[in-house]
Amino acid sequence: MHAFANPRRFLAIAVPVTPWCFWSGVLLIVAGCWAGLFIAPADYLQGDSFRILYIHVPAAWLGMGGWSGLTIAAVMQLVWRHPLAAVAGRAIATPGAVFTALCLSTGSIWGRPTWGTWWEWDGRMTSMLLMLFLYIGYIALARSSADRGEAGGVSRVTAIFALIGALNLPVIHYSVEWWNSLHQGSSIGLSGSKIAGSMLWPLGLTVLGFTFWFTAIVLLRMRAILAENRIEARLARMSRG
Repeated sequence: MHAFANPRRFLAIAVPVTPWCFWSGVLLIVAGCWAGLFIAPADYLQGDSFRILYIHVPAAWLGMGGWSGLTIAAVMQLVWRHPLAAVAGRAIATPGAVFTALCLSTGSIWGRPTWGTWWEWDGRMTSMLLMLFLYIGYIALARSSADRGEAGGVSRVTAIFALIGALNLPVIHYSVEWWNSLHQGSSIGLSGSKIAGSMLWPLGLTVLGFTFWFTAIVLLRMRAILAENRIEARLARMSRG
């Protein structure tokens, strides 16, 4: 991993990879959504309302996956002092928050016809809402760190906050097993899937597509942060004469 610690070496890989991830993600998302809307059959209980899962499930996956990325970046920053770890943390936080908010909003839209309510304070939904607040807190701490001129724009306190927030991940995952919930349990596991194959393969396309798209957004944000850091360093040198 330290082989990519040099920003130039990282950029040499990130620059060509970014458009491939972006456009591959767009194509997979479009294909998956089209198949989910027009090819997959309606659910025998939920009817057509189930089709929002083709957005909801990838959003939930990336909301949790984004915080997992923050956790890895925090460990690399605190333990190995990887120079790009803080940059990666800043780059992940905002799209992670956006996908978490998308998960909550699509879940509410799905819940209204399915459960008869827009919102229920059960374990899964409440812990996911808590994750959105954690993202907002991380973004605020990272912004404060950047304003103070911390290396990479993320302080050690911000990295520790990411590690503490990771405790919410198993709560989200196991909440439907620990507490009574309107939210359905896991439909896909190591033992197989409870979703019919005709409905499952479009979901695979959208999950993969949104993952590629998320990756491209993070890489773009990392490149922008590195460019901003270079400009600020150059201005600082010029101001010193």
